[in-house]
Amino acid sequence: MSLHTGTALALGLCLLIGTTPAAEPEDNPWSRVDAPRGGAPEVVGGYAAGCLAGAEALPTDGAGYRVMRTYRHRYFGHPELIRFVRTLAGEAQRRGLGPVLVGDLAQPRGGPMPSGHASHQSGLDVDIWLRPAPAGTENRAGDGLEMRSVVLLDEGRLDPRYWTARERDLLRLAATRPGVERIFVNPVIKRSLCAVETDRGWLRRLRPWWGHDAHFHVRLACPPDSPRCRAQAPPPPGDGCDEDLDGWVRTLQRAAANPPEARPERPPPALPEACAAVLAGPTAPPPLAARGAD
Repeated sequence: MSLHTGTALALGLCLLIGTTPAAEPEDNPWSRVDAPRGGAPEVVGGYAAGCLAGAEALPTDGAGYRVMRTYRHRYFGHPELIRFVRTLAGEAQRRGLGPVLVGDLAQPRGGPMPSGHASHQSGLDVDIWLRPAPAGTENRAGDGLEMRSVVLLDEGRLDPRYWTARERDLLRLAATRPGVERIFVNPVIKRSLCAVETDRGWLRRLRPWWGHDAHFHVRLACPPDSPRCRAQAPPPPGDGCDEDLDGWVRTLQRAAANPPEARPERPPPALPEACAAVLAGPTAPPPLAARGAD
């Protein structure tokens, strides 16, 4: 195992056992804001230390998708992200892969969440559930639907009951969309695809990371309208199949067999100074349709 991979595994193990911010919602001012900041859309800062002005809300009942856990109020994003989700869902529906179950995007003004994520702060991240939507259920009923892993962690392999051609096709469809920076998947998923795909060019965007066995996490690149957006280094050249995926999977198996003890949480990184103005700024007016047209 390389030093780089070993460091990543150690860091990921910390994340797996809980080092994301865990403040209660009342202690997190970003969670108390229930509407986007007005003005033009702009991403400020990075994916794990940033915020978002001029966010759009993803309609919770859309063509080809269902927003899950709407009570979290995390269905906001940069307009490019909203467009991505709606386009992906429409194409997935046309190909017989939908409806798509959509997890967390960002809070109305981005910023750190009280639980669940260290990233998702800049309105450029979205979680897509791997399980298909149950037949005949309405969107609101999905708030009680549980995520379902497609990985047998203790065996280090995919679960054939839940990983099918549909899940592979949905992941490939997302990975080949314009503007996608990377997609985080469980290392078992990445290793399995490396073993069977003949055209592996699209696998470059798939990055192995902890968790992500029941959903995949799409991250878009910084949009042109956001000069203060902090970009992430692009994935290394190649398809990534030559990385130490076996080392990842062995570590996952050990963690599943002997869960590590929880460690003290790390303080979240400081936000850019400009985020204070985003948090305190005026609320965006409601859409014209909500106000009523003349």
